[in-house]
Amino acid sequence: MAKVEIYTKATCPYCQRAKKLLDSKGVKYHETDVLREPAERDTMIQRAGGKSTVPQIFIDGKHVGGSDDLAAFDRGGKLDALLAA
Repeated sequence: MAKVEIYTKATCPYCQRAKKLLDSKGVKYHETDVLREPAERDTMIQRAGGKSTVPQIFIDGKHVGGSDDLAAFDRGGKLDALLAA
């Protein structure tokens, strides 16, 4: 299974939605809360090409975007292939 990383904030509904989708697929992921670990926010922004909103999701080191992007991959039938890599 692919390595999944997600940058979040505890109070973010989009973060909750993205994690719920990953959980429904049985995916284990590494979560970094940028409020609890503020130094990681700069890392997230750099890795995400300047995007500063959460969530920011990476699969095997590749930036896939936020919650809406993750859902679009799923609707398009591409998410399972990404996760299986």
